[in-house]
Amino acid sequence: MGYMTHDQTLFAVSQDAIDRDNQRLMAAHLEDYAALGARLARSSIDIEDVVEKLLTLEVGLPSWGMVSGGTRFARFPLPGEPNNVFEKIEDCSVVNQLAGLTPRVSLHFPWDRSDDYLALRQYAEELGMGFDAINSNTFQDQADQKQSYKFGSLSHANPATRQQAIEHNLECIEIGKVLGSEALTVWIGDGSNFPGQVEFTDTLERYLDSLRVVYDAVPDSWRLLIEHKMFEPAFYSTVVQDWGTSILCAQTLGPKAQCLVDLGHHAQGTNIEMIVARLAQFGKLGGFHFNDSKYGDDDLDSGSINPFQLFLVFNELVYAERRALERKTTFNPAYMMDQSHNVTDPIESLLNSARAIAGAYVKALIVDRKALREYQENNDVIMAHNCLRLAFETDVRPALAMARLRKGGAIDPIANYRASGYRAEKSRTRKPRPILSGGIV
Repeated sequence: MGYMTHDQTLFAVSQDAIDRDNQRLMAAHLEDYAALGARLARSSIDIEDVVEKLLTLEVGLPSWGMVSGGTRFARFPLPGEPNNVFEKIEDCSVVNQLAGLTPRVSLHFPWDRSDDYLALRQYAEELGMGFDAINSNTFQDQADQKQSYKFGSLSHANPATRQQAIEHNLECIEIGKVLGSEALTVWIGDGSNFPGQVEFTDTLERYLDSLRVVYDAVPDSWRLLIEHKMFEPAFYSTVVQDWGTSILCAQTLGPKAQCLVDLGHHAQGTNIEMIVARLAQFGKLGGFHFNDSKYGDDDLDSGSINPFQLFLVFNELVYAERRALERKTTFNPAYMMDQSHNVTDPIESLLNSARAIAGAYVKALIVDRKALREYQENNDVIMAHNCLRLAFETDVRPALAMARLRKGGAIDPIANYRASGYRAEKSRTRKPRPILSGGIV
């Protein structure tokens, strides 16, 4: 998306300690890397080409994912959690320093409100961090707002409520300009809980009318990312409930509007990788929220439940990359994580997720596309399927470690993080967050 890179001048964990631990593990790592290289060479794949491609992968971190998540029942804070957006960015920089592929933060407003966004941007740049898509929040009531979002926001029957939601999104755009972001993500919880509560057509028309004002305010170099979700908080109908409604809205608004796919926002059993293919084919796949789920919008760590699905998603993304290159078109979706860490250290969960995402990408890169196409054209079902299985079952961890190493990261990120004592130090220096009865953040 054309994000700027920054020269890092501050380091949240000791780079010397990372380097020393890498040196301790280097001999075994190089042996594993050579073995994987030999294995790939038998399939005419150069491991260096794979690593170089992996070095271009960047995934944004969710600011809201840096604190312990919760459910409607309870939230259990972790010692040393960040209390403000500056501390969240510091924690994000730890993930990036160790993992090497997460150089941007996706902020959520008003949760991440600050008195000085220029100072925030400067601090982030000193830590080697930039900013991904800005997220607006019109699914919660805030203490200072006049109108309630209980019955909707951008699609609300009351014009004053719609205007309030519009103005909040416009404010997010202005904040994003200062921070150097290039996208606005809009997800609304608008919908209904009972038949007859709303008119489906009217709510979508009001939503489009409201979003058109926001769309017009989005700079030409930006993207407006429309995020759909099947249900929750509304349980009978949701205004933007699936990718079909999302792409219709994006096509209606114009070229700056694209669709954002959250892996947890679909019905169980949905073929998400096919949705990815369809949106990419028609030029409307703008972004991703990576996570995993077992039952609903669980926001679990990426690849923790269904790693094969994550691989199949990346299989379509890699195919879309190649297709765009052949056709001389642009395909550059914004990749971000959207996770809730209820019982784990968020930094550790995000390190694991970064590895899972990178691993799925590399496995998709090593699929034998020529053989796959031949098997498909000859209707050789088993061998076509086995082309994907062979790539998925390949242990690509040495390639991931080499990419991290070349970015100054850690061969073993979680072990390095634990040895750094970062969480223990922050538990001593940061103010404890209050224990809440419930809530997602």
